Amino acid sequence: MPVSTLENSEMNMTMIRRCAARVGVVALCTAALSTVPMMAQGGGGGGRGMMTPDAQLAQLTTALTLSADQQAKIKPILEADAAKITALRTAQDPDMRAKVMAIRTDQHAAIKALLTADQATKYDAMPMGGRGGGGGGAPGGGAPPAAPPQ
Repeated sequence: MPVSTLENSEMNMTMIRRCAARVGVVALCTAALSTVPMMAQGGGGGGRGMMTPDAQLAQLTTALTLSADQQAKIKPILEADAAKITALRTAQDPDMRAKVMAIRTDQHAAIKALLTADQATKYDAMPMGGRGGGGGGAPGGGAPPAAPPQ
């Protein structure tokens, strides 16, 4: 028995809806799966992977074996500088990069003053001089690294 045009049209619409639903589910799953690695890398937005003051302190404590007294003195420095940088970002200061680099340079000097000679040497050798991500600059506050050969 031949299928009527109306029945054929309804079957086509049902197949199209099923296909569209499958495509939607695949798109949703793809978006969800690509978000997880971005979040794990600290990205997923406008940030540059900035570490929180607590995370910076934990990293410094592990790398430099900071005493409790050193931790207590370093944490306020990290918190104050994070607040300054957040204020610069919020204000969308056009000279933000230079100001952040100055904040980081002052932070480096202030923290280094609280370290033993051995800790200071390790601190200078750390990527970004122990600073937590973003802001640019050279490790240890020295000259920028040489350009890679082309």
